[in-house]
Amino acid sequence: MVGRLRLWSGYVLFFYVVTHLLNHTLGLISLSVLETGRYAFVFLWHNPVGQTVLYGALGIHFCLALWSLYQRRSLKLSRWEWAQWVLGASIIPLGALHVVGTRLAHELYGVEPGYPWVLGSLVVSDSWTVARQFALPLVVWLHACIGLHFAWRLRPWYGTWLPVLYAFALLVPVGGIAGAAIALRDVADLARQPGFLDNLFARVHAPPPVDIASLYTLSRALQVVALALLLGVLTARPLRDLWERRAGVVRLDYGDRRSVALPAGSSILEMSRIAGVPHASVCGGRGRCSTCRVRIAGPDRSRLPPPSPDEARVLARVGAPDSVRLACQLRPPPGRYRVTPLLPAGAGPIEAYRRQPQAHGGEHYVAILFADIRGFTSISEGKLPYDVVFLLNRYFRATGEAIEAAGGRLDKFIGDGVMAIFGLTADPALACRQALDAARRMGLALADLNEALSGDLDQPLRIGIGLHSGPSIVGEMGYERVTSLTAIGDTVNIASRLETLTKEFAAELVVSQELLDRAGVDLGLHDSHDVEIRGRRGRLQVRAVRHVAELTPMS
Repeated sequence: MVGRLRLWSGYVLFFYVVTHLLNHTLGLISLSVLETGRYAFVFLWHNPVGQTVLYGALGIHFCLALWSLYQRRSLKLSRWEWAQWVLGASIIPLGALHVVGTRLAHELYGVEPGYPWVLGSLVVSDSWTVARQFALPLVVWLHACIGLHFAWRLRPWYGTWLPVLYAFALLVPVGGIAGAAIALRDVADLARQPGFLDNLFARVHAPPPVDIASLYTLSRALQVVALALLLGVLTARPLRDLWERRAGVVRLDYGDRRSVALPAGSSILEMSRIAGVPHASVCGGRGRCSTCRVRIAGPDRSRLPPPSPDEARVLARVGAPDSVRLACQLRPPPGRYRVTPLLPAGAGPIEAYRRQPQAHGGEHYVAILFADIRGFTSISEGKLPYDVVFLLNRYFRATGEAIEAAGGRLDKFIGDGVMAIFGLTADPALACRQALDAARRMGLALADLNEALSGDLDQPLRIGIGLHSGPSIVGEMGYERVTSLTAIGDTVNIASRLETLTKEFAAELVVSQELLDRAGVDLGLHDSHDVEIRGRRGRLQVRAVRHVAELTPMS
């Protein structure tokens, strides 16, 4: 709820800034058009409802920003988070005088807070006041854009609309600042006329110098109050830590001899940052993504609180098991826990929306396909490197399209070989039929490729495919960015071995009887063999298919 209030109050303030800058943009036309456009701005915001919404959003956003700072257990932030905090803190000293000089001047002294008053005041002010006034919308805009980027970049539509949003983010402040600058120049030119500024200030009911001095004093007082609140929050943080130590200590073991012990009350993500443990967090610890997810183990895991509705929704989106939690949302009670981050520290928004439940690791019944080009070494001899790369890419494209069309998942390319997995989201029988269909499609695709490249090849490409099914360990494996969903185990090893047997049997496909039985497919017309597989007890019955493209299409 706190996060939502902070976000929606930010939306209200952003909309106010957009309308204000669009009003400024009219200064590119003329002063009269600028002031006329202000009537629409006043109609929208200067009424009881608009004022309540605007100042309510401002108060909520400011208070929740202080609360967020108090809640943080560590100030080890990313560069973008530091930028947003510094820009947000700069708004108060830059904007206090503007608010006091317009809204409070109207309430206290009856000043008409329109463009004539503001521009006339800037004409008679020093250069620092002018610079501060023009820096204010730019600082506010950058602060808002960083916040919106973090809030939206996990949304599916964000990538599509990013060019439009970027243009909007660039044109609105440029137009607004340029319009205000031209309007200020026009007023400065008019101010050279004798008596112009006197008439202007009389028309807007400008207060006398003593009241203007009071406005400056009030502006400084507001800045002092904001600074005092900020220092109070920073002072309260270590006092809170001392108090929370009375409740007990949380010990986290990260493996590789790294551990951290901190008072209860911090989230696992905050503890990781305090301990200097690299940890992914695309949304900045707001519970909107899943990149900070961790696997929790240890003797005290049963003491963990259940996931909140928001955390449970995110975990369900990625199919996380009970042992996986969001590090930014879990605040463990005192105890000892083993923590394993599941994504590399540099994970991005793409990883946040991975939906394979198998990514966390588990045993699944799958069908595995291995394929290899026969005699590729002799085919590539004498060819230029470019020609070899071109040939391989054409082959990989043809086989990859065949595998995906059959419903499989390309796992990896190994030299001139291919590995594919079937059954990540299908039942075992369907997975086995998909694997057979993929083999048939690969045979047809290879025939088409040989025909297309007949003028470039001394001999046609020949393929060997091995198929086997069974239980395998499936999960995301690798290191840092080189991480992918893959399968390991005897099933994978046997499928690889069957692929090598295609040379011995002079066949394009060697498939295990286990897979055929699961698929409900009879290949009794093809040769049967009982083979020994290294590391496996007993012999394995297989079928050898000389021309895989002649298989009957799977229904």
